[in-house]
Amino acid sequence: MTNKRKICVMTGTRAEYGLLVPLLKKIQNSEKLKLQLIVTGTHLSPEFGLTYKEIPVDGFGIDRKIEMLLSSDSPVGIGKSMGVAQIGFADAFEDLKPDMLVVLGDRFEILSAVSTALIFRIPVAHIHGGELTEGAVDDAIRHAVSKMSHLHFTATDSYRNRVIQLGEQPDTVYRVGALGLENINNIDLLEREEFEKSIDFKLGEKNLLVTFHPETLGENSVGKQFGELLDALDSLDDTKIIFTKPNADTDGRIIIQMIDEYVKKNRENTRAFSSLGQVRFLSALQFMDGVVGNSSSGIIEVPSFGIGTVNIGDRQKGRLFAESVISCRPERKDIEKALEQLYKKEFRESLNTITNPYMGKDVSRKIVTVIEEYNWEKSLKKSFYDIEFS
Repeated sequence: MTNKRKICVMTGTRAEYGLLVPLLKKIQNSEKLKLQLIVTGTHLSPEFGLTYKEIPVDGFGIDRKIEMLLSSDSPVGIGKSMGVAQIGFADAFEDLKPDMLVVLGDRFEILSAVSTALIFRIPVAHIHGGELTEGAVDDAIRHAVSKMSHLHFTATDSYRNRVIQLGEQPDTVYRVGALGLENINNIDLLEREEFEKSIDFKLGEKNLLVTFHPETLGENSVGKQFGELLDALDSLDDTKIIFTKPNADTDGRIIIQMIDEYVKKNRENTRAFSSLGQVRFLSALQFMDGVVGNSSSGIIEVPSFGIGTVNIGDRQKGRLFAESVISCRPERKDIEKALEQLYKKEFRESLNTITNPYMGKDVSRKIVTVIEEYNWEKSLKKSFYDIEFS
């Protein structure tokens, strides 16, 4: 079919790319759409594992690489990186001339991309809008992106309602479920021995996966919070721990350095990775007793594996939690109590009946169908949807 609409998807991190894979495949196989892929952010950084190399292996071409990260995770460095990204996206959009930009989530790279698309009069489809994460600047970025977007694909009904509350027209907001949950059923996960070989690490009877990101609006320092977590982990006996390192957020390098030092001292029982990749990450969850930290994966994907999550601090505050999520303050005693709860017999038995509020059906297919049927002659002018208050 000729005259396919060019759908440009951007990815800035290994985590969000893994969630996007089923959607990328559907766009690639569409008779009405042509996939364009822009890769930026930590994908292109040696420090974060040069994860862009995984993309061609998955069968996707890269249409443009946008170098943007300065060697700094300070507010000044992040702010300047956003400016560099905006220049790169301007050049990319002028060259690629996409008919639509698709973005997922709430990172600062996305804000640069979407604000540039606004000036280029490119309609934007936003995935995972309407959510709250009150402990991070991502919260404001996510809502700003929603206001510059023209199609919205939310994970739950309550998030759909919140996007409408922001003034978006209800017929542009679709509740589809969490895109990343498709991977759990569609990916061939590794067996235990195969997984252990892939990470060169033997698991034990007790195993935890730890992912901790800076709480960018938190009152306590990143080092103080993560130090409390490491002290709590020291109280565990006979436990193997796998760390996945944070993304390029403000003060993320503090956590990376602390992880490296901790693993060096506890080499027998710990390993750390800049990126496990989607297959190894999901495979790991099969063999974990729980996930510890403050990552969105612990809230959205982990409950579908029937294991618990220890959610530390306020980074994810405001999101819907499954009953498998144990929240605690970023203090050693509170984290230790949450870890004790994680291993209690009653709690572990309750996990068999947990319902994941983010579950959807045929999420990527629903998104692609809406994009295929988009009215391309429609004006980009948006009218504000007012809610009547009694």
